[in-house]
Amino acid sequence: MGELKQFKLPDVGEGLTEADIVKWHVRPGDAVEINQTILEIETAKAVVELPCPFEGTVTELLVEEGTTVDVGVPIITVAVGGDVPPGDAPGGGTPVSPAGAKEDRVPSPPAEGAREPGMEGSIAPKADPTAPGHKRVPVLVGYGVKPGSTTRRPRKAGAVHSVAEQDTSSREVPRPRSGDVRSAAARAAAGEVPPAGARIAVLAKPPVRKLAKDLGVDLTAVSGSGPQGSITRADIQQAAATPVPAPAGRVRAEGVREERIPVRGVRKHIAAAMVQSAFTAPHVTEWLQVDVTETMNAARRLRGLPDFEGVKVSPLLLVAKALLLAVKRNPMVNASWDEQAQEIVVKHYVNLGIAAATERGLIVPKVRDAQDLSLPDLARALADLATTARAGKASPQDLSDGTITITNVGVFGVDAGTPILTPGESAILAFGQIRDMPWVHEGEIKIRKVTTLAVSFDHRIVDGELGSAVLREIGAMLEDPMRMLAWS
Repeated sequence: MGELKQFKLPDVGEGLTEADIVKWHVRPGDAVEINQTILEIETAKAVVELPCPFEGTVTELLVEEGTTVDVGVPIITVAVGGDVPPGDAPGGGTPVSPAGAKEDRVPSPPAEGAREPGMEGSIAPKADPTAPGHKRVPVLVGYGVKPGSTTRRPRKAGAVHSVAEQDTSSREVPRPRSGDVRSAAARAAAGEVPPAGARIAVLAKPPVRKLAKDLGVDLTAVSGSGPQGSITRADIQQAAATPVPAPAGRVRAEGVREERIPVRGVRKHIAAAMVQSAFTAPHVTEWLQVDVTETMNAARRLRGLPDFEGVKVSPLLLVAKALLLAVKRNPMVNASWDEQAQEIVVKHYVNLGIAAATERGLIVPKVRDAQDLSLPDLARALADLATTARAGKASPQDLSDGTITITNVGVFGVDAGTPILTPGESAILAFGQIRDMPWVHEGEIKIRKVTTLAVSFDHRIVDGELGSAVLREIGAMLEDPMRMLAWS
């Protein structure tokens, strides 16, 4: 019989505290190898594939798809070194009492040969790597739970008593099981309805309890779908959206007039980031209409060059290049505000963010060190970035540490907008649709290709003169791309 090991949800390197289980790639009984992808999780920034740290046989999936799980909570059990019948897996046989639950154990001080972060199993003595026959255990690099970061505080002595020692007026009684659709009368007949004054045992985090209070949902009437039957935000949202059965003789309302969509993952992060940005940094937005006829001609000529073979060349490429050159000429626009130190941090590198609309919401992947890329390399980087974003495979590293952003609102058929700064950045450029418009060119009214640029900036860092200068310079380079050569 193999050794049972549990894999805990790791922090994927961004200091995140929870993630949603999107899709399992394995089932109980499947053989798994080290670094084999076993599931997809959605963090506050992206969908991430998690590899398995063990080689063995899956005995149990401890959380279901669609569940929000805290970092450090066990999510899968694997039998290492041999097959284990499902009934022998933790949770696969006789239910464990709360006093013996693994999540409530108080960890001992780190011992010699302690386990890898994110893994739970028996602790083997520290092996000598120089000993004959020693097998090096692969270590998954890039994520892992910080030891002790997710353990619970020890229970106070005497906190657990037998039922006989408790007064029935304050005795906890079990909530309805997940999936229990029996009526209250049926549960009362089975003796499962608590006596008057009894306290219902409810597992729910403070944010979930607050949400229930705001939506008017009775926690004791909700069946939890989370670990150990805990109530999740999705459970509250579902309970709030479920219509209450009408009493006999009443006519049921026609149709559903409202729909509630749980806010989680990327959408949750977007909402928090936009609120933080809008109410932290004082935004100023300026607009400029630009004749980009020559930019369109330049893009068409670039497509025919051997260096751009197989690479998509769009006007966005030249907009990005113009922004990079404007940053080079005006470094203060590529800065951030350090509130704690009361300092402005000017960055002499550009991690260029390109806002992308995906099925999961707006994300902003980055082209790192974009200032060092040639025009063909920048075109390839933008193409790779777009492909990755559309596939939903952007990693947390792809979405972090940006310095300035472009949002291409023109792809939605609009002229301009007032973009909100990405938190931690001092400027964002909106690029509107390119339209045929009457324009005064060389003293005559002609039909030209015209777009609208809008730049929002943090007025703590960028004053009106600097913001206007940056916008003017970008516009000048797009009107006459030869300026890009002169200013490179």
